[in-house]
Amino acid sequence: MGAAWKETEEGEKMGKKVLLIIPAENYRDEELEIPKKYFGGEGLEITIASTMAGECSGMMGGTATAEKALEDVNVGEYDAVAFIGGSGTPSLRSNERALEIAREANGQGKVLGALCWAPTTLAKAGVLEGKKATVWFGDDPEYGMKTDKVLEKYGATYTGEGCTVDGDTVTADGPDNAENFAREIVKALNQ
Repeated sequence: MGAAWKETEEGEKMGKKVLLIIPAENYRDEELEIPKKYFGGEGLEITIASTMAGECSGMMGGTATAEKALEDVNVGEYDAVAFIGGSGTPSLRSNERALEIAREANGQGKVLGALCWAPTTLAKAGVLEGKKATVWFGDDPEYGMKTDKVLEKYGATYTGEGCTVDGDTVTADGPDNAENFAREIVKALNQ
């Protein structure tokens, strides 16, 4: 597991840290649970954040506890930041701090990921311009167009793949690729 660890100045090993950002309502349960389990198995330290700290509700009836509100997130404390999708994506995407976190993670060279509908959040933040990306394919009522066109509107090249990696950016199209998404984030952290 060596690559999932980093050494402190004192030579202690500590797990690399991943911030998972979910909508407070209607995150996609499997898109949180599958990567969370995968990251835990790789020895990564996981923090969940949302627009508010506390209990968040999943689309499929599950719940998760956001340990941090977005305004309390210090991007510099994390090695990777991943946005989880679901039908709550538009509410998260409309949060200015969520967009700032995507920009800060990108600017600091962190591994940045988004799953399902969440790549549109990265697109809106301006961090997919000139990059290849994928997204859940469906209607985006806020924009009045399909989700692939939202990515293209903000300068991304839509691949239509299940999972796309472009540099330190990982995007995937939904729950069927949640484990591939997590695996690619770990690979990017290990480079």
